[in-house]
Amino acid sequence: MAIFEPLGPNRWQPTALAAGPFAGLQGGAVASLLTAEIETLADQRKWGTAISSSAWFLRPTPMTVLQTKLSVVTEGGRVSVIDNTLWPDGENQPCATVRVTLSRERAVEVPGFIDPESDAADPTRFPVRTRRAAHGRPWFMDAMEAREGDGAAWFRMNQAIIDGAGSLSKLPLSSVLGPADWTHGIARPFRDVVADPNPNLTVQLFRQPEGRWVGIRARANWRPAGGLGAGSGVLLDINGEIGRASMSVILVPFPPSPKAEPAGRLAPASN
Repeated sequence: MAIFEPLGPNRWQPTALAAGPFAGLQGGAVASLLTAEIETLADQRKWGTAISSSAWFLRPTPMTVLQTKLSVVTEGGRVSVIDNTLWPDGENQPCATVRVTLSRERAVEVPGFIDPESDAADPTRFPVRTRRAAHGRPWFMDAMEAREGDGAAWFRMNQAIIDGAGSLSKLPLSSVLGPADWTHGIARPFRDVVADPNPNLTVQLFRQPEGRWVGIRARANWRPAGGLGAGSGVLLDINGEIGRASMSVILVPFPPSPKAEPAGRLAPASN
């Protein structure tokens, strides 16, 4: 099952695997969809390789039919910049938008520069990590395998982002965005004390990932006095560093739990 199924040009049906842990869709899934649409056009439009995606999550994206619209900011000889925005079908207010930078790669000789060598990592030697959504139903985390060890969290996407074109090799930047969206959560200073949604996400790649595993060495900082924070991380494949991820964090208290009524006392009637 793909995470998003096409219904026609620029119209998409999210599947259960696009869901977030609470209401609406996971931001990483939405950013992946918007970036994947741009990556699928890159060869045809001669835009080059997608090297950066900046996403803004403007409001929760509902589990409903979605429509998208691409806009070319600039098409250059070396760099192109493309925007893509998403709405619930039939509505006017957008839920999310991305700006993707693409570049035509050209080799440059740098005297004395030697690519660093490293032994290939094997994420399968680390324990599997699973996390259930608050609603108890399938969600975006179920679309990937997660493992953790030696200071890094590793993710392997097991489902296509969009039907027919969702492999890591075909959509390298899009396939990194989903794992990258967990960056601030991996390194939370405290767990299960406040919600910490990220209203944005930026991923920059200087090398295309090799293989299906994406690793993150994450860091997060909180400032409770302002209700703010930030997350960042080094992105990896099995052969080493491939780029960086960053996001802002908004700290939000969990809603209070309903208070239990004392034994023997009747609850008020509901209308």
